Amino acid sequence: MASARRVLIIGGGFSGMSAAIMLARGGIETDLVEIDAGWRSYGAGISLHGATLRVFQQLGILDDFKREGAATDGLIVRMPHNDQEIVTLPTPPMPGTGLPGNAAIMRPALAAILSKTTRAAGVSVKLGHSFETIEQDAEGVTVTFTDGTSGRYDAVIGADGLYSKTRTTLMPDAPKPAYVGQAVWRAELPTPEGLNSLNMWLGDGLKVGINPVSEGRSYMFITEDRPNNDWIEEADLLPAMKAMLDRFPSPILTAVKEALSEESKLIYRPLEKLLLPQPWHVGRVMLIGDAVHATTPHLGAGACIGMEDGVVLAEELMREGTVAEAFARHEARRWERCNMVVENSARLSEIEVQRGDQGEHNAIMGRSMMALTEPV
Repeated sequence: MASARRVLIIGGGFSGMSAAIMLARGGIETDLVEIDAGWRSYGAGISLHGATLRVFQQLGILDDFKREGAATDGLIVRMPHNDQEIVTLPTPPMPGTGLPGNAAIMRPALAAILSKTTRAAGVSVKLGHSFETIEQDAEGVTVTFTDGTSGRYDAVIGADGLYSKTRTTLMPDAPKPAYVGQAVWRAELPTPEGLNSLNMWLGDGLKVGINPVSEGRSYMFITEDRPNNDWIEEADLLPAMKAMLDRFPSPILTAVKEALSEESKLIYRPLEKLLLPQPWHVGRVMLIGDAVHATTPHLGAGACIGMEDGVVLAEELMREGTVAEAFARHEARRWERCNMVVENSARLSEIEVQRGDQGEHNAIMGRSMMALTEPV
């Protein structure tokens, strides 16, 4: 007997969909509620550590990723003025996937793959609504929804992101997301000639990266040291990005700058982190993904650890025992790995902002990349 027979997932992002797919395939009746009526995923590209490909394999979407995304080998760091290669850092391949260790895809493309797979698994999806109340007792959880309906569940999973309504409702005194002093600007573009993997250019207070996301297409990210978390108007995105690229005389980046336009799917996001101490649950309600451990993108592992959460929690809820026992096993399996990603990513950000030791930066990056290849 599984620990739960009926489960509700609040939030239809990558973490929530991963949990939903695995639970439904395991024979557990699974409902998912998502507040966005269009079930959209915003943003440009997303870099993925090779360990994410292992999750794709578990979810049965690795072939879909191969068609829609890109997997490449290694990270090349280049001089900011002449594109000369400084160093090539390995990206360890994930055994069993048949793919190299660096991956990327457009966020909307990955969301479409996961949403299709979620429905195909038999998950009942309610869009355009959220929960109104969550009431627990010894036997289960009663949830009322914003459309006036209600449901009774053995367990509830809060996968509703960095600004989780589930977290603020059940854990009002929990830590809040913290701005780290950096922001990321992103754009989609044709892959520059000669770039076949992730490339980066390091400047003063700026880091530019270009990562292939599909055949002939890449996304560019600019990580900017930014002391204040100011609002950026949409009309200011293009001139601001071009001004930052002006600080890199690199022929490759000069050509990229000239090709940027309003059609380049420009995105600006301040970088924030969050790591809640355990427990990550209140009674029969467990939080996963960015709701409990949001990370900066320095290791390309935020989506990975969130989707791993969904898979691991589903595995534990499908085992014999009580919901409380399943939650305890889940948290025991997840803490060290998630703590490592959040804290090491934050330290990489600190080193960049403070112009710290590049040797320490490289060492943390290398240790973290190898740690992520370890079994979950």
